[in-house]
Amino acid sequence: MRIGLAGAGRIGARHAAALLDMPEVEALVVADADPARARELAARLDARTGDMVADRPVVGRLVADSVAELFAAGLDGLVVTAATDAHAGLVGRAVDAGIPVFCEKPLASDIDGTFQIVRDARSAGVPVQVGFQRRFDAGYVAAREAVTAGRLGRLHTVRSCSLDPAPPPAAYIPGSGGLFRDCVIHDLDSIRHVTGHEVTWVVAAGSDNGDEMFRECGDVDTGAALLGLDDGTLCTVAATRYNAAGYDVRLELFGSKDSLVAGLDERTPVSAVPEAGQDGAHVPAYGGFLERFAAAYDAELRAFIDMVAGRRGNPCPPEDALEAFYLAEACEISRREGRVVRVEEVRR
Repeated sequence: MRIGLAGAGRIGARHAAALLDMPEVEALVVADADPARARELAARLDARTGDMVADRPVVGRLVADSVAELFAAGLDGLVVTAATDAHAGLVGRAVDAGIPVFCEKPLASDIDGTFQIVRDARSAGVPVQVGFQRRFDAGYVAAREAVTAGRLGRLHTVRSCSLDPAPPPAAYIPGSGGLFRDCVIHDLDSIRHVTGHEVTWVVAAGSDNGDEMFRECGDVDTGAALLGLDDGTLCTVAATRYNAAGYDVRLELFGSKDSLVAGLDERTPVSAVPEAGQDGAHVPAYGGFLERFAAAYDAELRAFIDMVAGRRGNPCPPEDALEAFYLAEACEISRREGRVVRVEEVRR
């Protein structure tokens, strides 16, 4: 099949390499707002793979110099990894053309735009898969299976965290949507997906004691939220841009029968105290999300290719992205206004 890639940045380059390792992908058509960057990525892919990928010939790594050229390339599917403000337009164009699309979150920069994509995709019958990669992480998959099977009994407490080792570049902050929409939204989707329940209310707060760039954008560098699920389970979420010990993403679930945690291994950047009795061996912490979720990124793209081929359904439809956006918006309103926000206030 012929797959298009819109966006030749860091995550686009990572997805491009993964796609070329899949037997079904015979050609990859790369495009970017900067055509020179698309050509550079295609050249790097050529240097990495030569004429063979996984012991099979590759039809080609092609470059489209414009969006129009990309959509005229006879695509079987499209992977969108462009800048956030380009997502809605690219996804909408793919839906109009009947092309199945995978899009990194968010689908759009606001609720109205996301709602429009949901409505258009549903009307056209075109699958749109959203890039919430934690759904494909082995620990999160096992956690969902444990909850579904009743292993934990009655779930009463959930704790989730997303702790970045360092802030993103200053140029990224203004268009990011803020900590809750950009970062915490992954926690919010994971809580819904793993527990199988809906969040009904939120209380959120944030602090901005870090770099001035956050205050200039009305954003915060550290945030926390308390969520109430429709079955009475209480959930807490913590996020920061300043966890210098390393990248730390975990989901902890506590029930009446058992408890478990996803994302806890020898590379989780936490230390037990006192440390007496430890062997002193040091294992480097994860440097960032691309390293921590490498297998999950591969798995979600594998799922997309299987969906395009008709072998499976959509594992992360746009309706789920809309629900996560509702929750992130509710958290942001709560942070700004200092009050409990019921999710119904923001739902369309």
